[in-house]
Amino acid sequence: MNLGNTDRLIRLVSGVSLLTFDYLASSSWEIVFLVIGLWGLFSSAFGFCPFYSLMGMNTCPQKL
Repeated sequence: MNLGNTDRLIRLVSGVSLLTFDYLASSSWEIVFLVIGLWGLFSSAFGFCPFYSLMGMNTCPQKL
């Protein structure tokens, strides 16, 4: 896991918002909102972002 609780909450809210826009959007933007919204939901649910690990970022608090 490399996502903290605040980061996960932001991704969850933005993912749900983008999926709502996907439902209301025209067909030309629909796939863009769907992909980005699902990315936010999945990264929030699993607490892992591959881009964070590539950049060496970690917002999850360390347990000693």
